[in-house]
Amino acid sequence: MDHNMVGWFEIPVTDMERAKKFYEEVFQIQISIHDLGGLVMGWFPYEESVKGISGSLVKHEMYSPSDFAGSLIYFSCRDVDEALARVEGAGGEVMRPKTAIGGEHGFMALLKDTEGNRIGLHSRS
Repeated sequence: MDHNMVGWFEIPVTDMERAKKFYEEVFQIQISIHDLGGLVMGWFPYEESVKGISGSLVKHEMYSPSDFAGSLIYFSCRDVDEALARVEGAGGEVMRPKTAIGGEHGFMALLKDTEGNRIGLHSRS
């Protein structure tokens, strides 16, 4: 295979500004908003020369946030604890604290964002 199988993800939101603020605060990033004629997207930062994928917050009538019914996306971070420390202050909820995955696979945690989506965090330390 000459490419990564997963190339893009979309996280449904009901309040774009609230969701944008949450993700920017938790991950210390900037999200750019794009209105594509009824479909509003908040693009996560992406660097073409770096391995990995990117995605977007999406607000549209055909998208609905989900906590346990939908897919689970894991965000990579330097340290799960650093990101978790900002979740509640940004309006989210910690659902599962930092947990060792086992072996040399690192650590994970689960949170609920301001829109009700369940989101995973992963770090090697």
